[in-house]
Amino acid sequence: MLEKIVEPLVHTLSERALPEGGFSNQSGGAYRPDTTAWATLALTAVKARRDLIESARGRLAADQMEDGRVSLSPKHPQTFWPTPLVVLAWHGSPKHRLAQQRAIQFLLRTTGKHFKKKNNSVIGHDSSIRGWPWIWNTHSWIEPTAMALLALELTGCGNHKRAKEARLMLLNRQLERGGWNFGNTYVFGQQLRPMPESTGIALNALAERASCNVVEKSLWYLKGRVGRLRTPFSLSWSLLGLGAWAEMPANAGKFVLQSLECQNVYGPYDTAQLSMLLVSLLGNRGLLNLVTGRDM
Repeated sequence: MLEKIVEPLVHTLSERALPEGGFSNQSGGAYRPDTTAWATLALTAVKARRDLIESARGRLAADQMEDGRVSLSPKHPQTFWPTPLVVLAWHGSPKHRLAQQRAIQFLLRTTGKHFKKKNNSVIGHDSSIRGWPWIWNTHSWIEPTAMALLALELTGCGNHKRAKEARLMLLNRQLERGGWNFGNTYVFGQQLRPMPESTGIALNALAERASCNVVEKSLWYLKGRVGRLRTPFSLSWSLLGLGAWAEMPANAGKFVLQSLECQNVYGPYDTAQLSMLLVSLLGNRGLLNLVTGRDM
């Protein structure tokens, strides 16, 4: 089944590579740094098209701003959430080690907008614990914080005080019944519902840094949902989240294949989604272990 999935995906990703380097999100589309990073991770995982990988890494380096960030667009420099993902895409490339270090220093200097929680606050989480935001000068949320933690862990900064605080932030945002959503717990006294993608991302960031009993309810939540998921984003992060805790479903390949077959009804997935499905199929021990090669 693996070969049946991998070869067509590599072919599709290769077709979406741009002559000037990087990848478009759809055939004939424009370059995106997040798409390029995911495609780089996917092709690196299957050891295919080294030429496209190096070209993509170079394009990402050319897009890096002076302070180390990689924004979604030069027109929107405050939208720096692709930065930790690009750090992962540069892994293993000596040519881009300096760019990777500059990006890490940017993350260590950067934080979201935080404030002391008032006694009568309508929100449940501790708004003073720092993580990372999607966009400059906004509140911290689960996905950008988890991705920044993965980037720091990858580059040997997992014990930095910012990383330690961010892990506390993730645990503070975990729902009592298990799982995570974008980053809220209670609002006006009502506990919000978890989301599989947010849960999978958080579990990747906490793997080997939190005890199993602390996230046990979240693992149970995800194991109960993954078999019903077919959308690429939710399924990919759910599989990676379970894999990071040695809970990868035995029929993960079947789930990925069924997701890909949904394109016959809903049309072709974008490049990032296809890349994520390929990465999740190979990431039996989570995203970080796949990037470092410990999953091979």
